[in-house]
Amino acid sequence: MTFEIAFVLGVIAVAIVLFIWEKLSIDTIAMLIMLAFVVSGILTPEEGFSGFTNSATITVAAMFVLSAAIFRAGALSHVGGILTTVGKKSYTLFLLVLMSSAGVLSAFINDTAVVALLMPVVMQVSRDTKISPAKMLMPLSFGALLGGICTLLGTSTNILVSGIAEANGLEPFGIFELTRGGIWFLVAGIIYIVAVGQFLLPKRKVEQDLTDTFDLGSYLTEIILQADSPSVGKRLNESPIGTDENLQVIQITRNGRTLRLDVSTELLEGDELKIVCDLPSMEKLQHRKGAIMSAAKKVNDINLADDRYKLYEVMIPSTSSFVDRSLSQLRFKNHYDALVIAIRSREGTHHERLSKVVLQQGDVLLIKADPTQMLELKESEDVLLLSEYQPEKYNFKHMIPTLLIALAIVVVAATGLAPITLAAVLGVVLLILIRTITPEEAYKAVHWKVIFMLAGVLSMGLALQKTGADKLLAENMVNLLGSYGPHVMLSAFFGVTFLLTNFMSNNATAALLAPIAIVTAQAIDVDPRPFLMAVTFAASMAFMTPMGYQTNAMIYGPGNYRFKDYVIIGTPLTIIMWLLATFIIPWMYPF
Repeated sequence: MTFEIAFVLGVIAVAIVLFIWEKLSIDTIAMLIMLAFVVSGILTPEEGFSGFTNSATITVAAMFVLSAAIFRAGALSHVGGILTTVGKKSYTLFLLVLMSSAGVLSAFINDTAVVALLMPVVMQVSRDTKISPAKMLMPLSFGALLGGICTLLGTSTNILVSGIAEANGLEPFGIFELTRGGIWFLVAGIIYIVAVGQFLLPKRKVEQDLTDTFDLGSYLTEIILQADSPSVGKRLNESPIGTDENLQVIQITRNGRTLRLDVSTELLEGDELKIVCDLPSMEKLQHRKGAIMSAAKKVNDINLADDRYKLYEVMIPSTSSFVDRSLSQLRFKNHYDALVIAIRSREGTHHERLSKVVLQQGDVLLIKADPTQMLELKESEDVLLLSEYQPEKYNFKHMIPTLLIALAIVVVAATGLAPITLAAVLGVVLLILIRTITPEEAYKAVHWKVIFMLAGVLSMGLALQKTGADKLLAENMVNLLGSYGPHVMLSAFFGVTFLLTNFMSNNATAALLAPIAIVTAQAIDVDPRPFLMAVTFAASMAFMTPMGYQTNAMIYGPGNYRFKDYVIIGTPLTIIMWLLATFIIPWMYPF
C-alpha cells in the first residue's frame, strides 16, 4: 500500500466518523474532504473543484428548480384533498394511498419536497381521526424513499451514480432504467407497512392541545409591576424578570392594550406581564419585590393564545436559514414578532433557555405569533407550518406550461434526443423565460447544501481512482468473496451500502462505493451495471436511523419518534429489501 492510498483511505475513514458524529453539516464535511485531497496534492485544484461542473451536480440543481415550479403552480394540491378524504374512512387504506402517492410523486420530484408537501396533510388527518402522527409519518417517509429509486429523476443519488458510471466510460442511466427494479422495492415496502409495519409503529398518545404535545407541564400566571420593582424602567431583555431563565414573558399589556412582543420594550409601572414558568419558579415569583401576582393556572392552548396572537406548530426544513443557528442569533422575537414557547428535537423537548438551543433540520417549534407575521414566516420557507393545512391554490396560467415543460424534459431525455443535463437546464431556462418562476425563486429553490455536498463527495471517487485505492479495495473484495460468485458479491455490496447509508449521507455512500463496485465487477469479468444498481438502490434505503436520510430527519420531531422506533420498524424492512435485491437485481439487470 502506497502512502497516497493510505492517505486517501485515512481521509475517507475520518469523513465517515464525521458523518456519523453529526457535529458538522454534511456539506462542510464534503468540502473538507475535497480540500484535504487538493492541499495534499492527491488532486489538482481543477480536479478537486470539478464536482461543481459535473453533469450530475448541474442536473440535480435544475431538478430542484423544476420541483419548485411544479409546487408553486399548485399542480399537486388535489393530492392533499384525496388523502384527507381517505384518511377519514380507513387507516389501512390511508396508509396504502399515502405510500403510493408519496412513491409516485417522489419518482419524478425531489422526495424531501414531497414529504414537505404531504406532512401538513398527514398532521391534519391525524387531528381529524385522533390517530397519532407517529402511525402515519414514518410510512410517508419510507414511501418517498422507495419512490425515489424508481426513476433517474427520483433522487440526487440516482443522478450521482449515473454520472459516476458515465465518468468511467459506461452508459449513463436511462430515465426509466431504474423503474424495472425499483418498482419491486416500492411494492414490497408498501405491502410490508400495510400488512406488518402498521402494527409495529409506536402508539403515542394523541394530544388535544399543542401545549400537551410539547409536554408543557408549566403554569401560567400574571403579575402587575409596582413602582418599586427592579424591572421598572428597564428594557425587557435587561430586566431581572426578562433575564431570568426560569421565567418566560409571553405577553405585556399596558393600559388594556397588548404590546408587540419586543425584547427592547421598556417596562413601566402598572404593566401586566403574562408569564410561563414551572411550579418552583412560580412560588419564588410570589415573593419577588414589586410584583403583584394573580392566581396561577396550568398552561393550555386557550390561555396561551389571545385576541392578537395564536399558537402554531412549525418544523425546520433542511433548506431553512435557521439551521445551525440559535434563536438569539436569529433575533427571532424581534424579526418575526413571535415567541417560541418550546422546541422538540432529537435530544428531547426544551422548555428553558430556548434562546441558546441551536436549531437543526426536523426540529419542531411551538410558536405564539400574530397570524399576519406567521403567514410572512411561512412564506419565507424557513419553517413548515404543521398545525394548519392550507393547500396551494391552483394557478392554471402557470400550471399547464410547467407540466408540459416537465413532461418534455422526461420525453427528451428518455428518447435520447438530448442528455438529461441539457434537457433539465433548458427546461429551467424556459420556466424562467415564461415567468412561471422568477430567477430569485429559482436560486432559492436550489438546495445549495446538497450541491456543495455533491461537489465535495465526488472528489472521493476521483481520489480513489487516481491513487489506485479503488483497485486495492476491489481486490480485497474479490479475494474475500470472489469464489462465491457474482450473486454473493452483489449481495455484499448491497449490504455494505445500506449499512453505511443509515449512518452517513446517502450521496457520500454512493460516491464512495460506486467506483469500487465498477472495478470489482471488472475484476471478476462481469457487467458493472447490476453492481451499480445495487449501490444506487441500497443508498436510498435508510430505514433504520433518523439521520440516514433527510426525510427521516424531517418526520422525527413531528412524529415524536425515538431512535428505537426506526430500528424496530426499519430493520425487518431492510432485511426484506436485502433478500429481494439479491434475486431481483441480477434478474432485471443480468451480469
